[in-house]
Amino acid sequence: MNIYSLTSPLLFQFDAESVHDFTLKTLKTAERLAALKLCAVPPVCQPREVMGITFPNAVGLAAGLDKNAAVIDGLAALGFGFIEVGTVTPRPQPGNPKPRLFRVEEAQGIINRFGFNNLGVDNLIENVKAAKYKGVLGINIGKNFDTPNQNAVDDYLIGMRKVYAYASYITVNISSPNTKNLRALQEKEALSHLLSTLKLEQLKLAETHGRYVPVALKIAPDLEQEQINEIADLLMAHKIDAVIATNTTLARDAVQGMQHAAEAGGLSGAPVREKSTQVIQQLSQRLQGALPIIGVGGILSGADAVEKIAAGASLVQVYSGLIYKGPKLVHEVCRALG
Repeated sequence: MNIYSLTSPLLFQFDAESVHDFTLKTLKTAERLAALKLCAVPPVCQPREVMGITFPNAVGLAAGLDKNAAVIDGLAALGFGFIEVGTVTPRPQPGNPKPRLFRVEEAQGIINRFGFNNLGVDNLIENVKAAKYKGVLGINIGKNFDTPNQNAVDDYLIGMRKVYAYASYITVNISSPNTKNLRALQEKEALSHLLSTLKLEQLKLAETHGRYVPVALKIAPDLEQEQINEIADLLMAHKIDAVIATNTTLARDAVQGMQHAAEAGGLSGAPVREKSTQVIQQLSQRLQGALPIIGVGGILSGADAVEKIAAGASLVQVYSGLIYKGPKLVHEVCRALG
């Protein structure tokens, strides 16, 4: 039995966001004391070449855990092949009122309605600059809650320009259900305008910095086949470098009647696994290898990760699975993927 399996029943007695904050503070302290390095055993698995980047292994940390890039070094010691921080917005914002994070333990799910709570992009950049981590770093950018959708592209341009020099790749998040009307940016006309504008900016920045930083789009699981096809076609048309599938779901059919199931927000963890995998399969069929897919959603075991790769993903990310399984999940997934 590992340490996490002994401590998690105690941690689960407390409010979920309080435990989240406590975990980040503990990681920060361990990072300062270099304690994690003493016990960290890097997983043994094959590197992957994706988006022109060499990933030490195929298992990444999804955005949302370390919104402000405050504990990159501590998280790196857990064995991830890549780390994605954010979502970060141009200006700091507090997010939605608390409580806003809930465990659906019966289904190994999490519901959150954080609402892009973060300290702003300038703070994130200072934290990235202070970190010792030299591995693959994704930076996930979003828009401020009070920026109207017709001006959303301006917020994404600010984010892209500011993080470009510090990111291995940049994720454009238009699929969180917790910022009002954000998912409307997935609609064909709005998405085409956003992607074309960001692609032009990416090419300008590549020339300015002498380095090409790939851009990925993160999409929702709550999409019809026609919408998935439209998004896939736009990704190819605008030469976007990757797609991350998927964010959290608004559906509750998998947790109906369970404690906290009626809470507003995005549902992640085991209940979203099947939806996420279906979206990956549908994207893969439409894209035909034109760009890579990063699979995320409901990975709580090595077998879950293998399922995502079989569906068409090149890499996987975990987050909610860490809450239920602990850091050993990274090694388990690595072993399963080889």
